[in-house]
Formats: sequence, structure tokens, C-alpha cells
Amino acid sequence: MAHWDTRPTADFEDELEDKKKPILGANDGASGVSVLLELARVLKMHLPPSVGVQYVLTDGEDLGPGLNEMFLGAQAYASDLKNHPIPTYGIVIDMVGTKNLSVSMEGNSIKYAKSLVYAMCKHATQVGLGAVFPMEFGQEITDDHIPLNKAGLRTIDLIDFHYLEHWHTLHDIPENCSADSLGKIGKLLQTWIQKDPPFIYEG
Repeated sequence: MAHWDTRPTADFEDELEDKKKPILGANDGASGVSVLLELARVLKMHLPPSVGVQYVLTDGEDLGPGLNEMFLGAQAYASDLKNHPIPTYGIVIDMVGTKNLSVSMEGNSIKYAKSLVYAMCKHATQVGLGAVFPMEFGQEITDDHIPLNKAGLRTIDLIDFHYLEHWHTLHDIPENCSADSLGKIGKLLQTWIQKDPPFIYEG
């Protein structure tokens, strides 16, 4: 899952007039969507027979200004889960385009889906990405994974919340993103999905 909407106000800008402008959201939004779109293209006809993947792109993640008006698409998806077979687990990717990507183990992900977090970090090391996805504790982030977990779908959040100079500002533009970082998150997810045998969630 990734969100395709962007912040309608640049609330972290210094100037009052700039605060009223919407952000482009190259990292906070578009980076995750771009990875999922490329992943879907690369993995088409190349999934292991026992693995199925849903690519979920949500709206209303970053509407705001308060938390009561955020994660709206994820909440809608979560509320509809009861009408469909629930996936084994979920992975949210957000803000993964920053330069010098570093994705720590997000706190709420550990709370809800600890074994998946640790398995993902172990896999990252096995595919040469241990420095990018270190087995170290990060912040607790409120993101699209929270409503999914509350609905019973164990979901982790892969998010780089270390470097926030451009976050919610008019400078969240492609020039401040990194193709190398997008490639690394893509490699992690592609090799993870193609694991043989696949990851089995055991609690």
C-alpha cells in the first residue's frame, strides 16, 4: 500500500502565504506509488505460484490538518475487509524517496507485526541492504498501517522518518528525491515477494 494524495497545505513552510499552498509530494506520496507501479510491472507473470499480491493505492492519507482527517483511504479499505478474504499481511511504504535512505524498524509495526518486521530486516541483510534497513528501533509513526492493523490485517510501515527537511514543504519535489533509494526499496520488495519458500506469518 502507498498513498497517492499530497498535503493540501505546506504547513511546515515559514511564510504564511506559502503555508496555504499545496505540496507536490514527490517523496511524501509519489515515491511509494512509483515503487508499487514499477513493482507491479516487473513482477507481472513472475510471481511464485503460491503468492498473490494486492497493490493498494490510497487517497486521503495526508489531508489533515488533524489526524481525524487523515488515513481516509486506508480506513475505507480496512472497513471493507470484512467483505473479502483478508490478506495474510500488509506492507505500507511511505516517504522512501529521500536521499541516503534509512528505514528503521517502526514502533507500531513492531507492536502489531513483530515477526514480519524482523523477518524483513533479516531478508534485507541477506540481499545486501542491511545498512539501508537496519535492525534498529525507530519512532512510532501514525500512518496507513494503523487502521489496517486495527481491522485485523497485520501490517508494517516501511518509512524513512529521519531526514525531514522537505517534509510538508514546497521543496518536496523530484529534485530532492533519489532514484537510488527507490531502487533499493524496490529491490527489497521484489526479492521479498519472490522468496522461495515465501514468508509464512506465524504470529
